[in-house]
Amino acid sequence: MKDAAKAGYITTVDPATEQPLKDYPIMEREEALAAVERCHEAFLHWRETSKESRAEIISKIGATLRDRADDFASLMTDETGKRLEDGHTEIELCAAICDWTAEQGPEELADEVREVANGERGVITYQPQGVIYGIQPWNFPAYQAVRYAIANLMAGNGVLLKHASNCTGSGLFLRDVFEAAGLPDHLFTVLVIDHDTSDEIIKNHSVRGVTLTGSAASGAKVAAIAGGAIKKTVLELGSNDAYLVLDDADLDLAVKTCVIGRIYNNGQTCVNAKRFIVTEKNYDAFVKAYVEAMSALEMGDPREKSTKLGPMARGDLRDTLHEQVTKSVDKGATIACGGEIPDRTGYYYPATVLTDVKPGQPAYNEELFGPVASVIRAKDDVEAMHIANDSRFGLGGGIFSQDEDYAVNLARSHFDTGMVFINGFNVATPNMPFGGVKDSGYGREHGGFGMKEFVNVKTIITN
Repeated sequence: MKDAAKAGYITTVDPATEQPLKDYPIMEREEALAAVERCHEAFLHWRETSKESRAEIISKIGATLRDRADDFASLMTDETGKRLEDGHTEIELCAAICDWTAEQGPEELADEVREVANGERGVITYQPQGVIYGIQPWNFPAYQAVRYAIANLMAGNGVLLKHASNCTGSGLFLRDVFEAAGLPDHLFTVLVIDHDTSDEIIKNHSVRGVTLTGSAASGAKVAAIAGGAIKKTVLELGSNDAYLVLDDADLDLAVKTCVIGRIYNNGQTCVNAKRFIVTEKNYDAFVKAYVEAMSALEMGDPREKSTKLGPMARGDLRDTLHEQVTKSVDKGATIACGGEIPDRTGYYYPATVLTDVKPGQPAYNEELFGPVASVIRAKDDVEAMHIANDSRFGLGGGIFSQDEDYAVNLARSHFDTGMVFINGFNVATPNMPFGGVKDSGYGREHGGFGMKEFVNVKTIITN
């Protein structure tokens, strides 16, 4: 991919073939600032639109996504190497978000009336704030943008999107879908800009809030710029989610689920299962079965239905992952399978399992954003939970136990993450909050929570 700042345009590349796809000119600073103002003008009209009318258009966006799923999924595969099947799953999730938001949004945002002392009544009303700027990554080109955009459109806000450069086409495709469904022009605006212009957009007077999905380092930078301008942020950052296999776990279920959880979306998901903490009782049997299952996963063309593992999205991402594996081995980890860059065209990396994973290794301390699993031994449930929480991240996690009540109590009272999945793996559910703690960020999306992140919660008291 060409250096956008120097070349003046972005070239997207097919990760499976390493061939260029399309050039997109980068917007000049003044062009980008003018686009922000057009979005703000569209917002001024949209905020006066009834919640029910907003919901109707959002419902149509969901229907249009389904109608154009084949073309959109194909484009996402071209740009990111995502398996075609996973692209269709992603689009259906986006449509389900639209469905839920359209159905529940008006009620979620309805005024609340409360009794107040020394007054006749108190009214709490949720009023749109303005233009919300989203900076989004490449791993889910549709979902990452839909997740914040639909909630904010329902709330009455305008939306800006700076998508990752390697899925520029997907961002523009999504804009076309929104407008084809009846969303007013410019209300959802895609900015094809460089980082310097992006920093200026954050500080722009018409931008009232900023949301970012990305690395902890990127989140810290964006939050600092927004904080300097006294603007709220919502950050959904990386993680190294731990999945605990306890003494009474169904081992077959755990192995099967942990394979899916690690390689879903070619292993490039913030809530992928990444660290597998297995108690002494099950450790040897789990490792044996897990390594066999991961070793059987062949890399292939993401467009073929039979493919279980496609390429990573970019060559530099694959190289970074391999460096983390190499450094972990240098510090004592053992490669149980995989761990070598294949001699083939495309940014492929094999399903890899590391054992003997200890503190101080990247496999223990860092997020491995690709199909590499870290297996860690724990003597019992207590130590397993301690290891799970021994992380600067806290997005998701999982517990395998046949005692569901026990697992739920562990999740509720001891797991220091924003989400926990019991005896399964999940990515996102429209009616349940999504977000993390610690270096995984702050704020929540989905489940009605995202609609209220960037609204003015206004108090009105009548006497």
